[in-house]
Amino acid sequence: MNAPFIIQNIASRLIRLKWQLVTAESCTGGLIASVITEIPGSSLWFERGFVTYSNLSKHQMLGVPQALLERFGAVSEEVASAMALGALQNSTGDLALAVTGIAGPTGGSIEKPVGTVYLSWVMRNEPPFTLKKQFSGTREEIRKSVCEEALKGVAALIKDLN
Repeated sequence: MNAPFIIQNIASRLIRLKWQLVTAESCTGGLIASVITEIPGSSLWFERGFVTYSNLSKHQMLGVPQALLERFGAVSEEVASAMALGALQNSTGDLALAVTGIAGPTGGSIEKPVGTVYLSWVMRNEPPFTLKKQFSGTREEIRKSVCEEALKGVAALIKDLN
């Protein structure tokens, strides 16, 4: 994982913008926040991380509607978007990323096999951008790949902002 390089890029841009990032994680269980906070000075641009592994925590901490969870399931575009929006609404951050998926080795289905992940990014006062990705590998490999993809998405989102 090339996370330190990606994070340094994100850090310099967010510091220049005077923005703060918020994370909402399900299948990565806090890995993204952990990787971010390994970098000295991350408190200048990382506001907080929500680890919402259960449906109840998604509802209680991020305000994801129960009806959305019941209709689409936790691993869905709709829930990923709601998680990202909820992370912004329940923080002072300017930009949020959210991930929800199935890291395995169990929990997959025909419709949503192991490695199915939805990633969502949102800037304050903008609509979320959500992406479905299919990852492969062990549980650890999938989680690391999701982490890197989420961070790449942040970097891409802010690269042209001044």
